[in-house]
Amino acid sequence: MPPVINDESCVSCGICIEVCSEDVFGGVEEYPVRAKYPDECWHCGACVIECPAEAIKLYVPLPMRV
Repeated sequence: MPPVINDESCVSCGICIEVCSEDVFGGVEEYPVRAKYPDECWHCGACVIECPAEAIKLYVPLPMRV
C-alpha cells in the first residue's frame, strides 16, 4: 500500500517529497501531496518520520512485517 496522506492535516511543506528515496511523490507540484508512483514505495517510513504535521500514515503489508 502507498503512503496515505490526510488532506486536512497536510501543510504542503514538501518534506515528504524531499526525503523519499524511491521518488514515490516524484514530480508533484500540486498540493496536498499525492503518491504519484505508489508501487515504488518500499515502506521505509522516512516520510512518516519527517512529516511535521503527522499527516502521513503507512500501512506495511503483512508479508513485510517481522
